[in-house]
Amino acid sequence: MQTRLQQIVRDTPEGEEAEAILRKCVHCGFCNATCPTYQILGDELDGPRGRIYLIKQMLEGHATSADTRTHLDRCLTCRNCETTCPAGVQYGRLLETGRRMVLKRNPRTLTEHAMRRALAAFLHNGILFTPVLRLGQALQPALPAALADHIPARRPAGGVWPRTRHPRKIILLQGCVQPALAPNINRATARVLDKAGIQTMRSSGARCCGALRQHMDFDALSLDDARRNIDAWWPLIEEGAEAIVSNASGCGVALKEYGHRLRSDVRYAQKAERVSALSLDISEVIEPLAQRLARDAHYPPPASVAFHPPCTLQHGLQLRGKVEGILAAFGISARQPADAHLCCGSAGTYSLFQPELARTLRDDKCRALVKTGAACVATANIGCLTHLQNGTAIPVVHWIEIIDSMICGTAI
Repeated sequence: MQTRLQQIVRDTPEGEEAEAILRKCVHCGFCNATCPTYQILGDELDGPRGRIYLIKQMLEGHATSADTRTHLDRCLTCRNCETTCPAGVQYGRLLETGRRMVLKRNPRTLTEHAMRRALAAFLHNGILFTPVLRLGQALQPALPAALADHIPARRPAGGVWPRTRHPRKIILLQGCVQPALAPNINRATARVLDKAGIQTMRSSGARCCGALRQHMDFDALSLDDARRNIDAWWPLIEEGAEAIVSNASGCGVALKEYGHRLRSDVRYAQKAERVSALSLDISEVIEPLAQRLARDAHYPPPASVAFHPPCTLQHGLQLRGKVEGILAAFGISARQPADAHLCCGSAGTYSLFQPELARTLRDDKCRALVKTGAACVATANIGCLTHLQNGTAIPVVHWIEIIDSMICGTAI
């Protein structure tokens, strides 16, 4: 694609990257064929090709409007288009540039900004979030449907955290909302790793991966989250931790981006690159150990399992097939729903700001999962898990909880 970027934009690192991405795009339209919002809305500007054109116009100095921001806001950032694109266009990074630019030209209203600021602070604060969540869960039957739809049912805490020390050690990102929403996931992860001879370490100083505040336009605060986590993990890295593991694929994508996002930070660039290099999804740790762990499985698997692969796992981290292979090692043939490549509509905070589109995608996904005939749905991201659970009566769990239940007998 030919570009005529403004000089003031082109001569910046961000502008250089954007121009390189734009020049790769051949406008073939393959991306639209797998874009969830384009399939629902049928508007060229609500597909990757149209959004790329809008961003190109901005970078070339053309006028923008609130409508431009709306079309960019409607993107799920599922990155399905990146998997589809034959030219290897890094659409996700271009979209980040476009969103920052359009907000400078067409800021949100004070009310919209204040709501996002309050929500970001609330979700980021575990001390406040947990009791409010518990209250919401207790009152859920009496709440308006629009609000109740965003409150997940309370889940069991599960067993205890293992205390055995092992020579092999990993750092586990605990997350910001996951400990309150689904506390058993982190404990199940630690127990399975313990059975594999790996000690799971936690740092109280590491909290949100930064994706949450990035989703809500607070890039500077998101980078502060990344720096805080790096500082918290660095002593453990120096002590020999072999990896930084995430059991939420959305967080895993964020960790992989630390090196890129902090590349211009003199103090943190090298450390951020190291953290990104050490970052692994839990499936990458378990996969080479699956056969050995399966021999220690003394409890039966669920009757039948369907697997929903999160967009962040299959398109962001490009880890298609790994979880299914792990489950197969345990004798579980995970059923794939129709259109498994499409987003469920969770997409970080997307379901909060684009509820109608998110609900449509969720209901479509839940219908496809029900059609598999499975008694249980497994997934790999807390956002997908809670979003889907509000749309179906079938239990939705993290796949690591299934492995834990088969090895340790923990209820899920």
